[in-house]
Amino acid sequence: MTRPAPTHAAVVLAAGASRRLGRPKQLLTRDGETLLHRAARLAAASGALRTVVVLGARRDAMQAALAGLDVESVFNPDWEQGLSSSLHAAARALDDFDGSVLVLGCDQPALDGAHLSALIAGASWSPGACAATAHGEALGIPALIPPALWRQSTGLHGDRGFGATLAAQVPGAVWRLQAPELEWDLDTPADVAVAIERGWIDPDPTATQGL
Repeated sequence: MTRPAPTHAAVVLAAGASRRLGRPKQLLTRDGETLLHRAARLAAASGALRTVVVLGARRDAMQAALAGLDVESVFNPDWEQGLSSSLHAAARALDDFDGSVLVLGCDQPALDGAHLSALIAGASWSPGACAATAHGEALGIPALIPPALWRQSTGLHGDRGFGATLAAQVPGAVWRLQAPELEWDLDTPADVAVAIERGWIDPDPTATQGL
């Protein structure tokens, strides 16, 4: 069966300062590849027509980590105002794009391409053309956001993403993909220690300290 032509863009949210962790989580590595490069690579490999990476803190180091990838980087000068400001920056960059948008971060080290492919396929089966990762009862990223919902990103404020918007959709409108391993992100040194133990990031991530 012929695979449908891609119709989505991808947005990688990578503007945070990782203050609780004390080092840039984006520059931790898995199999020698930074988590930022890995997330952007997976996003582009999903078949995205465009891949936009939103940068903020440590902009130069993050830009260098994207070397060799066919992605667009945009700077969010308001990154300290929270997640919504990065979504606003992405929306401005995609102002002329009218398709769905695959949104992901770079702090879920267990994320793989199969998960993104499943979301894209799931959205095609969903009445709302929408798919999201289920974190227990909550919905979050990675998620494939249809155009009508993506336009609502400009109305988000503070450190809020699409979670509440997804939860407010009528039952069955959002295709849910359970992935307990993606509930584990990298906010603290203890989180990093567990991720190393599970093989999700490389040992001795202190090599990124101070970057």
